[in-house]
Amino acid sequence: MTQWLASIEATDTGHNVALALALLAAFLHAVFGALQKGRHDPWMTRGAVDASYGLMAAPFALFVVPWPEPHMWPIFAGVFVIHVIYKSLQAWAYTKGAYTVVYPVVRGTGPLFTVIGAYILFAETFTLTQWLGVGVLLAGIFGLGAYNLAYLEAERDTLPAALGLAVITGLFVALYTTYDAYGIRATANPFTFLAWFFFIDGLFMPWVALARYRRMTHPPDLGPLALRGVFGGLVAIFSFGSIMMATRLDKVGEAAVLRETSTVFAAIIGWLVLKETVGPRRIALMTLIALGAVIVEMGG
Repeated sequence: MTQWLASIEATDTGHNVALALALLAAFLHAVFGALQKGRHDPWMTRGAVDASYGLMAAPFALFVVPWPEPHMWPIFAGVFVIHVIYKSLQAWAYTKGAYTVVYPVVRGTGPLFTVIGAYILFAETFTLTQWLGVGVLLAGIFGLGAYNLAYLEAERDTLPAALGLAVITGLFVALYTTYDAYGIRATANPFTFLAWFFFIDGLFMPWVALARYRRMTHPPDLGPLALRGVFGGLVAIFSFGSIMMATRLDKVGEAAVLRETSTVFAAIIGWLVLKETVGPRRIALMTLIALGAVIVEMGG
């Protein structure tokens, strides 16, 4: 598998595989976001998910894949810090606003910063059509933010904080996407990066969740929370693994932008599963974000 992946890097086949992986990551990431905002406290859910995928990854990291090269350890240290900040901001944002408010802004803001980071780090450039797509995507994002500020009634008092946190979280989405793309390209075996990433990344949030659990007046039942954590851990592994492999096979900026078609899946999940009021205008704005991502892909 590793040899085959290496053989299709920067080829038409690699581009098509990266496209499929980015779309898979889009759907799975929308599912993951709904899991974190769903029934349980976002911090508790994140802790359960991280503990699950950390335990799943441990035997692969320690006994299956080749161990990381010496130069990878400082990279993993940076990965750990960036993801701790990102996950903390994400959980904080979900405590302030509805899923269909926070998620599109987070996922939509990220690509702009990612495109800039990919240009600086990997010398990737966009065509005029692709920049038009980025503009369409941003129009959807800021239109959605303006609409929510003007019309949304639920969680009204915390809405500005939720939107502000969502934008900052989007910045860290771009930072981890670009930095992790650098990391997965820095090792000979991409599965080494993925296994060790999930093993290391699963070490922090479970302790935060445990501390929060002990302070709760009415803590949740651990059985359903653990089940959600296992399911979320599997979703996270395939979601993150897909987008990271896409950034190794093809352009980082294009993969990151295409992943933001997840906003359409998020609208559907928020409406059908979380029973949040979405409405035709917000659906149209979310679709505009996804349309921008499609234009970027078609213009490449």
